[in-house]
Amino acid sequence: MHGSHNHLPQLNGRLFMTDGGLGTTLIFHEHRNLPHFASFMLLGDARGRQALWRYYASYAELAQNYDTGLVLDSPTWRANRDWGAALGYDTDALKEANHKAITLLLHLRELYETERNPMVIGGNVGPRGDGYTACDSEGIRIAADYHRPQIETLIDAGVDMISALTMTHSQEATGIALAAWACAAPVVVSYTVETNGRLPSGETLPDAIARTDDCTSGYPAYYMINCAHPQHFAPMLEQCDKCRGRIRGLRANASCRSHAELDACQELDAGNPEALGEAHRSLMGLLPNIAVVGGCCGTDTRHVEAIFRHCAETQAPQQARAAASYRSPAAKA
Repeated sequence: MHGSHNHLPQLNGRLFMTDGGLGTTLIFHEHRNLPHFASFMLLGDARGRQALWRYYASYAELAQNYDTGLVLDSPTWRANRDWGAALGYDTDALKEANHKAITLLLHLRELYETERNPMVIGGNVGPRGDGYTACDSEGIRIAADYHRPQIETLIDAGVDMISALTMTHSQEATGIALAAWACAAPVVVSYTVETNGRLPSGETLPDAIARTDDCTSGYPAYYMINCAHPQHFAPMLEQCDKCRGRIRGLRANASCRSHAELDACQELDAGNPEALGEAHRSLMGLLPNIAVVGGCCGTDTRHVEAIFRHCAETQAPQQARAAASYRSPAAKA
């Protein structure tokens, strides 16, 4: 059995786009101060909201130019209880921030969505820890109870699904999936891996996916890999086919560096957008059910344009024709 995800348009056979590295774009391109990488704090003032709007609108325009659908995950990766407390947000303020995040994306959808360009809004639920190391596993039930208030707020605000991004161990991811299931909301689980292809917890990706599926009766709509470079996870995919069919989304990093190296970087490592796009070509053969592609840390519209173009050329001929005729303004720069 799989989750209640039949209505998610990104699972209807067309390749969808998603956005890139929100935090790194805001910090290094927009020169915004983001304590604890908390993008949701920008919702508190007009200039911050404008910066978020510009970011998301750039991907809405890119998706329109490619005649494709778009999945946008809210800037709420840090908008859970512990991180909120560290940033001075009480329960009510945190709930308001989560609502404002979804309201912004709903307004964007009103302006940009068309029949040919459906937009899916994901409520972004990040890890309780920092997302780069595996904090002590507290158990599945504790994780479910911890994340459920944010999940309920995001659902109340109007999301289409819950997106659990940058998961570092299977127990927390499973807890989030169970909390979403209890709320009857579709959920997508995205694991991150280190340079050795394993989760920060030491688990292999196939094992983490199998554990989450086993504990949830296969409830997640699909799985993703994010915050890692293709060279970190491609060897694992080549060696093991147990989980390939369940992985339907990729949000790769621009850089080949490890999480620890990226965390210590004072300058953005944007890598090479075209090379990153090309690196996704071989992944298409390994992931037969791929449905959503975009970027993570260090990526912007240049990278996502290149990734989508290369993936579309191998998977979706009609979108490849659009890709061949269009280059984003950022890509031309």
